[in-house]
Amino acid sequence: MWSALQGRVSNRLARHFRAAPHRLPASHTPMVSFTFDDAPDSAAGEGATLLEKHGGRGTFYLAGSLIGQPSDHWHGLSDDAIVRLHRAGHEIACHTFSHKSSADLDEAAMAREIERNRAYFRAIDSSIRLENFAYPYGLASVWRKPQLAKAFRSARGILPGVNSGVIDLQFLRASPLVDCETDRAGIDRYFDEAVARGGWLIFYGHDVASAPSPYGCTPDLLRHALEAAGRRNMPIVTVAEALRRIGA
Repeated sequence: MWSALQGRVSNRLARHFRAAPHRLPASHTPMVSFTFDDAPDSAAGEGATLLEKHGGRGTFYLAGSLIGQPSDHWHGLSDDAIVRLHRAGHEIACHTFSHKSSADLDEAAMAREIERNRAYFRAIDSSIRLENFAYPYGLASVWRKPQLAKAFRSARGILPGVNSGVIDLQFLRASPLVDCETDRAGIDRYFDEAVARGGWLIFYGHDVASAPSPYGCTPDLLRHALEAAGRRNMPIVTVAEALRRIGA
């Protein structure tokens, strides 16, 4: 109980301590990134296919220990699927190896998690470079943010909203692309806010299935979001490409 309380406090503090502040260029064009966590095979299948049909690519935050493994909600994608994603231009990114909360990891343990995950994906394809990170369970740690800033270009949470103005590269905001948490109107509101603020919109989700888990979305909701980007002429880019565009 005390550990959980410490984790919640550390996560809240992490929202306000900017480990890597960066101002978006004044001339910045709104853009959107679609990200998927935890390695459901449907994200690499149905999800990636829909992105590609709309001219986009996604960022897949993967934990090596989950690859090929079943969960209560989906089966994990395979090594072969990861290679296909990578070679098709999707980004493979880091989610620790063991999918442990950053609030439960000290500096040495986090370093081991990062290196173990990097080694796992290098063994699959030596050209895979894990440049960006997402906090497992969306829980950041005020203590680990400076460490992650040295290891990754960015770290993404699950605090909804648009990244605009001065952003924290080690606590990127991301909004749910999850049927249980939003709908078409909610998706449109996020897009409208991104256009109005000249911001970078990031969505996060997990599986993409006709009967999704409580953490995933239907193909219909993903398709709506992709079409919403097209109607607003917003480029669909990976997190790595978005960072390049804003000079981060």
